[in-house]
Amino acid sequence: MAEVHIIGQIVGGSGFPQRRLFCKWGLHAGGAWKLLSGLGSGQTQVDDPQVDDVAYWCHPLDVHFATKGLQGWPKLHLQVWHQDGLGRSEVLGYGFCHIPATPGCHSLACVTWRPRGTLWERLSQSLVGGGPQLRAPETSTTGAADRFRLRTEAAGTVHLQLGVLLRHFGRYGIEC
Repeated sequence: MAEVHIIGQIVGGSGFPQRRLFCKWGLHAGGAWKLLSGLGSGQTQVDDPQVDDVAYWCHPLDVHFATKGLQGWPKLHLQVWHQDGLGRSEVLGYGFCHIPATPGCHSLACVTWRPRGTLWERLSQSLVGGGPQLRAPETSTTGAADRFRLRTEAAGTVHLQLGVLLRHFGRYGIEC
């Protein structure tokens, strides 16, 4: 079987309106893909930037996939969360990016978004905290037919550095 090895890191996030940020992530692939080693999901530590608006996580990614076909190429789903002084967490942004299909080192910037909510929900969020969230965040990329109904706003950007290694793709007639 052909193999894809992804080595890199979630560097950090910038442009978010809050401080004390952390990121939940997950790799999702199609049915022809098998996770051989590494974690398919995880969470970074909380970073509280003091000088600028960039939260640095430098969270490592090291995942090895085997595949029988190209359909369902892996995607990285991201959720950026804010933790307040009392330990409560609220989501600040959702995003996803496709893992590059070419071997080599890649710097990616994943733009995130969040549900806007109604006027009442925004007022409540400013007074009490919290805010609208997706019930099933992983469907934000698969259920494209339903996404047009969401009112969203831009959140911030998650920065990634990924190295992609491809193995045995030539045996199956795929040129890299």
